[in-house]
Amino acid sequence: MAHNRIQSKLITLFSLLLTILFVYTAVSKLIRLDSFEFRLERMPYISSYASLISWAVPFLELVISGLLWFSRYRTIALYASFVLLGCFTGYITLVLKYSDSVPCSCGGVISALGWKDHILLNISFMVLAFLGILWSKKRYNMQTH
Repeated sequence: MAHNRIQSKLITLFSLLLTILFVYTAVSKLIRLDSFEFRLERMPYISSYASLISWAVPFLELVISGLLWFSRYRTIALYASFVLLGCFTGYITLVLKYSDSVPCSCGGVISALGWKDHILLNISFMVLAFLGILWSKKRYNMQTH
């Protein structure tokens, strides 16, 4: 039982950390929306979708952040966190490997990170989301049996 309680507290901690990450990055993007969209227009492979992405990404980050705090939706929010971070990490990796120019579209403190550090940060948060998913499913399976 104590093991389950620890996992539950860790899931809450991971949700808090993901919320802080997503709210911070969403607000940072929305405060400088014109600048964020301009930077997206300069990014390889996605420039034609810059306007859509500049609104969709912060919106998704805020929705996911909210869903992380409702136990009924937490597992789906953890999946969404994992997928969103995975898409961004995959995109960064693709750009670093195959593109000649790599402009930064980050804001705030995160912009101080290099791209490789950014990838490591994202992977770390993906691990938190993945562990949250595993433990949430384990708790759900234990409760239903």
